[in-house]
Amino acid sequence: MFHKVAIIGGGAAAATLVSELLERRTPRPLHLDWYTGAAGAGRGVAYGTPSERHLLNVRAASMGMFVGKPGGFLEYAQALDPTVKGSDFLPRRLYGDFLQSRVNQAVKNAGSFGHDVNIIPFVAESLVPSSEGVTIGYGDEVGHAEAAVLAIGSLPPRPLPGVDDAAIASGRYVTDPWPYLVAARADERPLRVLVIGLGLTAVDVLLDLSARWPNARFTALSRHGKLPEPHLAAASAPGEKDAELIESFRDDANVRAWIRALRDAAAEAEDWRTLVDGLRPYTQSLWAELPTGERARFLRHARWAWERARHRMPPQVAASIAELERAGRLTRGRGRMRGVSLSSEGALDVKRALPGGGEAVESYDIVIQTVGLNTDTLRTEHRLVRQLVIDGLVKPDPLGLGFAAVADGHLLDGNGRPRANLFAIGSLLRGALWESTAIPEIRKQAQSVANMLMAESAERAHSR
Repeated sequence: MFHKVAIIGGGAAAATLVSELLERRTPRPLHLDWYTGAAGAGRGVAYGTPSERHLLNVRAASMGMFVGKPGGFLEYAQALDPTVKGSDFLPRRLYGDFLQSRVNQAVKNAGSFGHDVNIIPFVAESLVPSSEGVTIGYGDEVGHAEAAVLAIGSLPPRPLPGVDDAAIASGRYVTDPWPYLVAARADERPLRVLVIGLGLTAVDVLLDLSARWPNARFTALSRHGKLPEPHLAAASAPGEKDAELIESFRDDANVRAWIRALRDAAAEAEDWRTLVDGLRPYTQSLWAELPTGERARFLRHARWAWERARHRMPPQVAASIAELERAGRLTRGRGRMRGVSLSSEGALDVKRALPGGGEAVESYDIVIQTVGLNTDTLRTEHRLVRQLVIDGLVKPDPLGLGFAAVADGHLLDGNGRPRANLFAIGSLLRGALWESTAIPEIRKQAQSVANMLMAESAERAHSR
């Protein structure tokens, strides 16, 4: 049904889908309008970092761009350095190079498959789907396509509740760490730095700034005060009881029961990581079996534990963080941030709730927010997403996990009906899939959406 398709987004998910589409032979030529934004195509936020300290948290052997070629990245890396092993955790910068190289090659070779690509270096600011197609507004122009795929990644972070405007205006409260890290310069001052959050983004911030600011002291604050778990140096084999555990989950779609079963299985396993990794191929289907109330329970009570077990640190990263703690440069704290205000001296006064009750106020020179992906489509300032939601063209996920969607990527309209010509892949499908941010999941989504687009294309070609 579709031979003219708009891809909206310039990051890894968009690059993966564009490459997947352009390397297929179809009954009719495919025309792609790729709205990349001004930053360019292929890398996005995740793989746009220039820092060699920022490593992938998935081994090189599993980071290929296509389902049929999971070792593609390893081959690319070994062509540059034959000593690279499949078990290595390589720089994200190198993976960004790989993505750009592959998508550029796919665009260059598109003509040999009869396809053509129009790369539009503008952000899509509006989108109106209808039975006739999709209309996209960008800059002062309007584009048209038969179908569109939103591959825009997560939404821009928003300041946490309780942060006053003066703190934000001072530049000392950092809402988005990535552009801040790119711009940060060496500094010898004994800065007091608070990092809010203790996930993988916090780890990246700590690694980078501790190297650039050798006299700084860091405090990392989170509800539980725990870092992500480390990977083992060698990849673990699948657990023997994975099938039994998954079957028990399917028998009782209840988060409390799942937690008990997982704890019992972990107590008997040689290494709990094998259990978590063994669940990965089934996580999306298990999530689909949970009713909304149980999903909400998971987010309230188990999300933090799952995230730190599922999204682990490379061993060398864990060692670097441990060294910062041993040297007294990093202190971890438990509690919740209640407010941030700018003092008369220009510092940031941070009020936090203590685990045992009561509050404390501490002063910092810089506060950096690293609280994970923003997928709240109902409250975002993202112009395109806001327009779609306000106009009732899409439906937000009820738990703030992106868009309401069918598991295959079809977005739901404001009345909860699947839209035939509007799809999404990536972070904003967390509500439908939960695991929807890492490359192994993204490439499967890209393949699935490409299959649907091409199947519909073939259907239209045969009907003529």
